[in-house]
Formats: sequence, C-alpha cells, structure tokens
Amino acid sequence: MTQHPTTVERGDVARQMLNKVPEVTIWFWVIKILCTTVGESFADWINMTLGVGLVNTAILFTGIFAVVLTVQMRLRRYVPFPYWLTVVVVSVTGTLYTDILTDQLGVPLWFSTTVFAALLAVVFGVWWARERTLSIHSIVTVPREAFYWLAVLVTFALGTAAGDWTLELTGWGPGKSVLLPLTLIGIVTLVWRLGANEVLTFWLAYILTRPLGANIGDWLATPSSEKGLGLGTFATSIVFLAAILGTVIYLSVSRADVIEGHDARPTGRYARPERQKALLGVLVAVGLATLGLLAWANQQPHTSALAAEEGSAPSCSGSPLNQSQAKEHVATSFPAESVSNYRTIATDTLALVESGDDAGASSRATDLETAWDDEQDSLQGKDCQAWTYVDQQIDPVLSAVRASHPDPATEQQALNDLLATLG
Repeated sequence: MTQHPTTVERGDVARQMLNKVPEVTIWFWVIKILCTTVGESFADWINMTLGVGLVNTAILFTGIFAVVLTVQMRLRRYVPFPYWLTVVVVSVTGTLYTDILTDQLGVPLWFSTTVFAALLAVVFGVWWARERTLSIHSIVTVPREAFYWLAVLVTFALGTAAGDWTLELTGWGPGKSVLLPLTLIGIVTLVWRLGANEVLTFWLAYILTRPLGANIGDWLATPSSEKGLGLGTFATSIVFLAAILGTVIYLSVSRADVIEGHDARPTGRYARPERQKALLGVLVAVGLATLGLLAWANQQPHTSALAAEEGSAPSCSGSPLNQSQAKEHVATSFPAESVSNYRTIATDTLALVESGDDAGASSRATDLETAWDDEQDSLQGKDCQAWTYVDQQIDPVLSAVRASHPDPATEQQALNDLLATLG
C-alpha cells in the first residue's frame, strides 16, 4: 500500500534528511513478513531451545534494539541493511514484551490487545498533533522518525497480542491460523486499490502482517505430528534470515525501494471523500464481521492452540492430581502398551544422558515427543487429568535435554520424575 506524499510542516529545511524509510512496494511487504516470521521463530529458539529464558531474552533484545536503533537514527537517509535489521530486532522485542505480560505476569490477552490498541491510538494522536501527518513518506526529521519507530514497536506488540488472542479464542491449528490475517490483508489491499485512505490501510496491513508472519513461522516450525511442517525454530530462522539477507542485498544494489528527495512521487490516486467514507464503512463492517467470526469460533468445542503451542495442557475438570494419584490413573486408564513404550523411551534417554551422549539423548527425546503427541487425542479422552500431569512432566524433559548446554543433573531429575509416574 503506497501513501500519498505530504510536505514537511515543521522544522527547518536545514535539519531535514532524505526520507528514512523505503518506498512501499511489493518488496516492502515481502521483507516485512519475512522479518516478522524471523521475529517469532528466532525469539522462540533463543528463549526455549537455548534455554535463555523469556525475561533474559527480552533484556538481551532490548539492549540490541537500543544499539541498532541508535545506528539507524544517526543515518541521514534510508539504507536497506540497518533499516531492516532494526525491523527484525523490533519484531523480536515487541513480541517478547507481549509474551512477558502473558506468560510471566498472567495478563489476559484480551486486556493486552486492548491496552496496546489504545497505546497505538495515543502514539498516532500525538504524532498527528505535532506533525500533521502520519505518512511514512514524510519521515525526514528526527521527531518523525522517533514517532515512526515507536509506532512500529507498538504494532508488533499489538499484533502479537491480537494474534495470540485469536488462537486462544478459536483453537485453530498452525496452517488454518494463517488464513484469517491473510484474508484480512487481501481485503485491506482491495479497499486500498479502490481508493480508501492510504495511511489507514497502510497501518492496518502493517499490524496484520505480524500475526500472519508469526503463524507462518509456527506452521513451519511445528512438528509434523501437530500438523506443521516440522522444520523447527532454528531451521525456520535460518531460512528466513537468508531470504531477508538476499532481499536486502538486492534492494541495496537495485535501489528499487529508495525514495528520492524529501518526499515520494505522487501516485495520482486521489479518491473522492464520498468514496473514502464508503470504503471506511466497508473496513468497519469487515472488522465487525471478524469479531463475529471469532465469537462464533470461541463457542465451538476446541482446545486452545496457543496452549498447545506453548507446551501447556488444556484445562480438565476436577482437581489436579499429585504424583501418586497420577501414577495410579496412568496404570488404570492408559493402554499398557503405550505406557511401556514411553517408559522404554524415557529409560533409553536417561541412559544416554548418563553416558554423556547429548545428541543421542536429544534424538530419543524427540521420539518421546512424537509418540506422546501422536496419542494425545486418545489418551486425553481416556483420562484428561492423567494426560495433563504427564504432559507437564514431559515438557521439562524436552527442555532439559534440548538445552544448548545440558545440565545432567537437571536432565536426570526430569526423567526420573517422569519414570516415577510411568511406573
């Protein structure tokens, strides 16, 4: 979505820079989605696979964001590499801030979505009151660039909260969850082509690319047993980082997205106010229809896809079991053949840990994860409480064994706890 140019109404000409953001072409949207996907998968890889932890990962990327943003702000014109590096880092950072609110502080996703939406409205309001334009084709002063990056950070946090809330409401799996933001982006694009307000449609599409990219990343990284493509977070991050690098190199050489001068060239597409109002009504109607769809999906029986993605079990009726009760439930409710298989895999994994074979232990732990996921529907239906208890014991096993620097004591403790429950 291209925006019409505006003139600079504040600040001295001497203090103006060449426009600090790229022209909004198809390359802009392609690389934006690539950056968003990397933001999701790379953050998950560092946080969970490397075992750095959510808060520590957020602190790390806040520092990196401060550094790359300082470099970007000191430039006098748009340069592809630092600009898109900043987008990648801000995508990770914004995602982590929302995850901390949800996972560490227990803030409901509907509340986070509401707060970030209100915060974004405040940022746009102050930006407009001071600069009289929200067009990204007018980022030619330091204050405007500061407003721009603040808005970008909030859109990533908002997109994360809204996307996760959608998964929580609907229970849609990795592949299916891509369709809603993709459809909404298509509608916004069509409305823009028909003459809707370009600034509004740009920022709507910008927000929607966050859940789209994140859902694509989850779909690629999720194991095939959970209806994903099974690439894993590391492989997904590498593939998309390589794609981003290739695109940035192309843009650096071709200058296909460079806005010459202080403003972009006019697009020549100025719709009548009556049409813009009608198209705004279309966007409002689409928004209301989307809310209706989510409300309907929430009423259908489903397991939270977000809970499954984060490795937490769905809620079951009745009080949680202790280990003695769980052991009894497992023995009486689960098929003996299945329990024996899990016990064998866990025993093998423990032996590999004790022999110092980290790679072998990790591979055998994957066998455990696959076998457990394959029988989830069957076992959960037989005894939801027992399934939940064992599922919550398997997660620490996977985290401990797959850590970048495994701690044998932690691995052994997690495996022994699981084996005690399995009998």
